[in-house]
Amino acid sequence: MRRNTSITLLSVGHACVDVYQGAVASLVPFFVAERAYSYAAVSGIVLAASLLSSVAQPVFGVLTDRWAMPWLLPVSTLLGGVGIALSGVSGSYGLTLVFVAISGVGVAAYHPESARVARLASQGSHSAMSWFSLGGNLGFALAPLLVTAVVATGGLRLTPLLVLPALAGSTLCLPVLRALGQRQASGAGPAGAAGNDDKGSFVKLSLAVVCRSIVFIGLSTFISLYAKQRMDGSTAAGTAALFVLYLGGAVGSVLGGALANRWDRVTVARWSYLMTVAAVAGVVFVPGPALYVFVALTSAGLYVPFSLQVTLGQDYLPSRMGTASGITLGLTVSIGGLMSPVIGGIADATSLRTALAPLILMPALSWLLFRTLPEPTVPRPGTAAPTKGDDTDAALSPARPDRR
Repeated sequence: MRRNTSITLLSVGHACVDVYQGAVASLVPFFVAERAYSYAAVSGIVLAASLLSSVAQPVFGVLTDRWAMPWLLPVSTLLGGVGIALSGVSGSYGLTLVFVAISGVGVAAYHPESARVARLASQGSHSAMSWFSLGGNLGFALAPLLVTAVVATGGLRLTPLLVLPALAGSTLCLPVLRALGQRQASGAGPAGAAGNDDKGSFVKLSLAVVCRSIVFIGLSTFISLYAKQRMDGSTAAGTAALFVLYLGGAVGSVLGGALANRWDRVTVARWSYLMTVAAVAGVVFVPGPALYVFVALTSAGLYVPFSLQVTLGQDYLPSRMGTASGITLGLTVSIGGLMSPVIGGIADATSLRTALAPLILMPALSWLLFRTLPEPTVPRPGTAAPTKGDDTDAALSPARPDRR
């Protein structure tokens, strides 16, 4: 199978999974309207999706470092969809938390192995990896439209229809996994790249991603409610703001891969975070329809470094690719969800604007951390890979990054 075909299928499958990350925030206004949940209560739902995911993703990453588990892609996709599909069926707050948590575990299981498979399929290309990330961002962007189209017509009882993207995504990944298995069986898989782990840089990178995550999850949880307040109570205004937030991320992901072909990844990420400081300030303080411009700039600024951070993490920990992917794609991102109840509690006690204002500091901290990071030395191809616990794992080791 050609590289472009594999990446396209994986990208669409990634979109089908990340619909369910975006769906959690997209369901928040409906939980508020239909069940009269408070800000703190809906923050708890976001926390339920994030908490188990934050624990599970690095665990799955460690497991995929030891054994190849490509079957996780279709299984985890289905699990993510089933959890969201059931979240609106029961009026019980406790059951809603359980179902959303189940979806979060499915999403957690998907990302470490999919990042390894995508890097193999991309042959290390930054641009190809940015397209893989684009798929996830498109899934985020489509989530509010999909949820609104389904739930606004018949209420939360129609959430079982939201399982359809999971069925599609689990099917689309199968041809890619079959092709990779055939490559491994024929001995045509690329040799893995060996290198020394730079744990200090990886920790700094992870902290930067945590700060980024706090901003993005905080905004994705409350931006629809904030825009609704700013636009005279219009529900459409809130849905549009969430859509812009996710769509801007799709643009930022592709732009990040293109910029990394000209400058190194650390430089691109550093300048992107600096721009995002001003953009988040605009979201919080600039009145009127200009809110949408700053939401788009914030989203693009947060997502330009996204795929670059994944490959940076893999290059900082070349002997633990699954762990690196699980942390940069999972643990650090999910930790941002832990702050949502704090933001919700402040909003209940004061105002939503006051609660969102501290988010301006987060991209500034990411910028400061990236100022201390080196660009990893790219390993030469053909270097022997570290011994894995399963021979098939060699087929899922990343190839040498290139500048394509």
